[in-house]
Amino acid sequence: MAAGDKPHAVCVPFPAQGHVTPMMKLAKVLYCKGFHVTFVNTEYNHRRLIRSWGPQAVADLPCFRFATIPDGLPHSDADATQDPAAICDSTMKTCLPHLKSLLDRLNDDGDGGVPPVTCVVADNIMSFGVDAAKEIGVPCLLFWTASACGYGLPPLPVPHGRRPRASQSMHAADEAQLTNGYLDTPVGWARGMSKHMRLRDFPSFIYTMQRGDILLDFVMHEVSRTNAATAVILNTFDELEPTALDAMRAILPPVYTIGPLSLLLERLAAAVPDPGVVVDAAALGTVRASLWKEDHTCLRWLDGRAARSVVYVNYGCVTTMSNQDLVEFAWGLASSGYDFLWIIRPDLVKGETAVLPPEFVESTKGRCLLASWCEQEAVLRHPAVGVFLTHSGWNSMTESLSAGVPMMCWPFFAEQQTNRRYACTEWGVGVEVDGDVRREALEATIREAMAGDKGREMKRRADEWKEAAVRATLPGGRALINLDDLIKNHVLLPKC
Repeated sequence: MAAGDKPHAVCVPFPAQGHVTPMMKLAKVLYCKGFHVTFVNTEYNHRRLIRSWGPQAVADLPCFRFATIPDGLPHSDADATQDPAAICDSTMKTCLPHLKSLLDRLNDDGDGGVPPVTCVVADNIMSFGVDAAKEIGVPCLLFWTASACGYGLPPLPVPHGRRPRASQSMHAADEAQLTNGYLDTPVGWARGMSKHMRLRDFPSFIYTMQRGDILLDFVMHEVSRTNAATAVILNTFDELEPTALDAMRAILPPVYTIGPLSLLLERLAAAVPDPGVVVDAAALGTVRASLWKEDHTCLRWLDGRAARSVVYVNYGCVTTMSNQDLVEFAWGLASSGYDFLWIIRPDLVKGETAVLPPEFVESTKGRCLLASWCEQEAVLRHPAVGVFLTHSGWNSMTESLSAGVPMMCWPFFAEQQTNRRYACTEWGVGVEVDGDVRREALEATIREAMAGDKGREMKRRADEWKEAAVRATLPGGRALINLDDLIKNHVLLPKC
């Protein structure tokens, strides 16, 4: 297929690592199916990629190119995730005209070998992509990068008195609801949700004590616009979240499950391309999505460890904590007696530098590796990893399930609380870590997860889910069927 004849997908991720990563996988999947791809980073993230990997990280390849738009925030060269409330508010209010201008420029670049734009694939919380696509007369797919079980909660009607009250100012009674056991109230009435849900398992946005909370208003606004999309894509598989997916399909445009994306991409990159499609898998492998430099010594360190002997700890790209919490984690890990690989981002400790006690460093010498970032999928697939202490972000959850690794769940933000509940009660692969982490409790949980009866059952269930994830991406599996339907039913292609 000549470059000028290819369908052209413009992929627009929300500018945080947990959204850029799955959108990059989806963009590569489309490339493997014969699309010309333009991947749109914000200028801030574009600079971060170059600092981490060099200019080659954003170098254009034949039929896979990069573009940028401003995010509307003041210029910064910090090597950190931007403030969630600030970036959500700014992208929602300022990015539409910049995306429209980019689409116009792409459509005017026919002489440069760039085919006309045929579809926009936007993050579900970058829903201005729907308006930009409408302006040039092409379909827009919204990519929900979180779980299906974390999707429908914000717009669901909540019966009076069933959640902490929102008020103009925080009253003592309202604040007490967060700590007095009220959040353990069972919630069995939420459409499409687990019958094991408690109030504390709903996304963190609903705990706001103030009307006009930026994040709550943002999520409500973005989710309410989903019906304007041509279709919705999710990085999940039907067997994992059937009830939640049924609820979504009852109220939304066509919903396509094409996950786990990591397994699907591997399958397509290694397969014989469709007739007329040229795939340069080696070149595609040089395209990076990680905004932090990955420490590849992690894999070499794991090579020297026995099978299932290592605790892997990574809190994702947004989680922050106090140094006191960090120290509690440190001594819980140290006292467990197990080797551990611990990812401590430069911006993990809120407002200060992470400081670990010298005694901790001395006592764990030889059985601990600290790193600032790593190639997580490769780490999770390493046979030395026995359990994953995670923030329960959806990328981490799907990668862990795909690798058959059980989880210790310490959620921080958004729908991570919901993911934790499903991992622990629906999928049987997780155990909860108390939000107010204490070293003694963490030590006990690690030992149970690594060698106790609960841990053995978690591993058995994790292996079952790994097999189910692989089946979904095999030829004839639901992920490949849905992807082909997405393309062949002209959702992603211009209609003749």
